[in-house]
Amino acid sequence: MSKQLTEMLKGTLEGIVLALLSGRPAYGYEITAQLRDRGFEDIAEGTVYALLVRIEQKGLVDVEKVPSEKGPPRKVFTLNDRGEQELAEFWTTWSLLAGRIEELNPKNREN
Repeated sequence: MSKQLTEMLKGTLEGIVLALLSGRPAYGYEITAQLRDRGFEDIAEGTVYALLVRIEQKGLVDVEKVPSEKGPPRKVFTLNDRGEQELAEFWTTWSLLAGRIEELNPKNREN
């Protein structure tokens, strides 16, 4: 992964994970697998788990411990109302930012 992409992901990964959780509850490994399936292969599991701790501390998700067949219980994360609000704000901000960046792209300017 390029350094530029890594830096951009730092600012958007929380929103990306919230978007994944808006589809359905998931535990850490599932979230990492979904990210990889969507082309974010180089994101380390540790990065995802640290982010999950932060969004839990911010009160954006509800957490339920579910028994696992292979080891300790899994923490399943569900987006709550506060998380839905945060995600809506993320999409609004993303749309604004993406639009302004596209305006700067010389390929999109009229001569």
